[in-house]
Amino acid sequence: MAPSFEQLDPETEYEDGEEDIDYSDLREQYDVRMEEGLDTFIVIDGLPKVPPGSKEKLVKFLLRKLTSVGKTKEENVYMPMNEAGDMSEGFAFVEYETSAQAAAAVKALHATALDKKHTIAVNKLTDIERYGREGRIDETYKAPEIPPFEEKEHLRWWLGDGEGRDQYVMFHGEHVGVFWNETSASPQQVIERDHWTESFVQWSPKGTYLTSMHAQGVQLWGGPNWSKQKRFMHPGVNLVDFSPDERYMTTWSHRPMVVEEGNPVLSLEEDGKNYIIWDVATNKPLRSFVTLDVPGPTVDAEGNQIKKKIQWPAFKWSADAKYVARMTQGQSISVYELPRMNLMDKTSIKIEGVMDFEWCPANPHRDNRKEYEQLFCYWTPELGSNPAKVGLMSIPSKEVVRTRNLFNVSDAKLHWQSDSSYVCVKVDRHSKSKKTMATNLEIFRVREKGVPVEVVDQLDGTVINFAWEPHGDRFVLITAGEVPQGSAVPPKTAVSFFCPEKAKGNTVGNFKLIRTVDKKNNNAIHWSPNGRFVVVATVLNSQSYDMDFWDFDFEGEKEEKDRDLTANLQLMATADHYGVTDIEWDPSGRFVASSASVWKHRVENGYHLHTFSGTVLREEPLEGFKQWAWRPRPERLLSKDEMKNVRKNLREYSKQFDEIDQAKKSSANKAVVEARRRMLDEWLAWRERMQADLAEEREDLGLPDLSEEQQALMVDEEDEGDAGREVEEVFEEILDESEEILD
Repeated sequence: MAPSFEQLDPETEYEDGEEDIDYSDLREQYDVRMEEGLDTFIVIDGLPKVPPGSKEKLVKFLLRKLTSVGKTKEENVYMPMNEAGDMSEGFAFVEYETSAQAAAAVKALHATALDKKHTIAVNKLTDIERYGREGRIDETYKAPEIPPFEEKEHLRWWLGDGEGRDQYVMFHGEHVGVFWNETSASPQQVIERDHWTESFVQWSPKGTYLTSMHAQGVQLWGGPNWSKQKRFMHPGVNLVDFSPDERYMTTWSHRPMVVEEGNPVLSLEEDGKNYIIWDVATNKPLRSFVTLDVPGPTVDAEGNQIKKKIQWPAFKWSADAKYVARMTQGQSISVYELPRMNLMDKTSIKIEGVMDFEWCPANPHRDNRKEYEQLFCYWTPELGSNPAKVGLMSIPSKEVVRTRNLFNVSDAKLHWQSDSSYVCVKVDRHSKSKKTMATNLEIFRVREKGVPVEVVDQLDGTVINFAWEPHGDRFVLITAGEVPQGSAVPPKTAVSFFCPEKAKGNTVGNFKLIRTVDKKNNNAIHWSPNGRFVVVATVLNSQSYDMDFWDFDFEGEKEEKDRDLTANLQLMATADHYGVTDIEWDPSGRFVASSASVWKHRVENGYHLHTFSGTVLREEPLEGFKQWAWRPRPERLLSKDEMKNVRKNLREYSKQFDEIDQAKKSSANKAVVEARRRMLDEWLAWRERMQADLAEEREDLGLPDLSEEQQALMVDEEDEGDAGREVEEVFEEILDESEEILD
């Protein structure tokens, strides 16, 4: 029988005289390794203290959560009682079958709320034993030191601007600057820094943070001082994507990460991964993933390597950021619940052949649906004898709300309306011979009973672009004819404008064509964020670069054929911007910025600023111009009734801003105006001091105080003269009087 470690004490002297025997090999062999012997145990703290009669009920309730991440049973849960035996101690020890299950329980269940008053803390038993054994826990209680209160910067300070201006960021050369938008004068710079980013900058969805990209990770900036707010370590990061509420963030690198032991932020679980999903508030990674291979051949017929494009964002957020989903093309959609990032129902949603999916951008509010839900739309191609299919699925129930079978489908694109009232599926169909292509629109009316589908199929050519009106029910699309074989000239495009017919009550009529403009080169559609106005433009084209500004609610008289439509379309203006690559509306819908980026070509780089109606306010060529991005705004806090009241009295409100704009236009030089205002303030202060000195002198001479009328008269006289003239007053006083008669 092998001796125990206690029986081989190296300090013991033996009869054979061998005093310095080395027992290190036996110590190594028989020492109990806590990490290996007890690593299947976890410790749960923060439990409610209950009497013996409620202990069994609490254990069963706790087991529901414990068994969601691993295998354990009731006899493996030990919940100690106090010395009196009438109340539990508020913690428990749990044994899992494997150490991996215990590690998963710590990661998944730590900081989980049991109820409104109790949140559990889950740790490995080996961690507690190791830290205590190494003397890292001081047994003497020391009161925690509470640091002095430090007021944090207001991250949405720019929303309080008295003039209601928006901000934008501009990146050119090595300079990144943030500016206030000015209508007539030159832009007012807020801050500018050199080498602020190594690739590009990006605003968070509500404008709270400005994101900069670096070799070691991502940094978030904000506040009036533009200080560093957050930092996320992701070596070689290429892209970043935020959840709609800015609580979470996804980072991606095309190179798998290499994480060494002892990394202060990343664990060995992130080693070899490409994606990390972060909790923005805590700066901690929630979960990491590898990049999935895009299905299809990797080499062409000649043996050349095919470069495959990844889908970005690969992880798509639900409208309320309670879920994030990822698609395995052709197989399934995996939906994860936040903030735990656990796979919903522990399994992916199998959808054979799935090609794409999109979450609804707002809570759907379906007819007669009271339970909470989020929707996503997906489509699958034709598989064998099965037709192509478009479906709407409700989460978390996984109920298929609506499906639509399609035939002769080459491709499909999913377009949600911003309020989730509609989803338009743009279906590209081929003829039986597959020589000709055509497009039709399948519009799902999500909020109507039974989710009816309206088909718009009288379209000439293939739809190359489609866009819904934000918060509205009108849309614009661009179609292109087929390219003749051997032709190097792209085909002409046509722009079509659609709106619903008028209908009774709150219902929306069928979609009808308002107008089609032929023989264009347009390929881009940019709606104002508040709807009504739209810019239809030609971008990334060296031969055409026009921008058409359209109004869907023109206040002029309607044509007879449009009497029954919910729109009155009018072209307001056409502008040109040579080499334009990007177009972006400001959050207020008052201005449009068009830019030509050096990332796409090196000809006449810079930007133009337009009004919503197409008037050019400013043109600025900039060498090495790279990027322009308006700062987004969070959702309005006004109710619908309050917004209606603002629109009703818009002219009264606009007078204030018109006066400000007029004052800026009439001021040739803002510095001169400020200098004059400063001189006037100094003059008024000098007058007050002089009046006070004068009153003091009159009091010393025993003269009566001047009346208010006299003071006003003196002030008026001073105002009529020069500001620097001297005023002299002569006073006479009789000291003695005598009478003398002379001969």
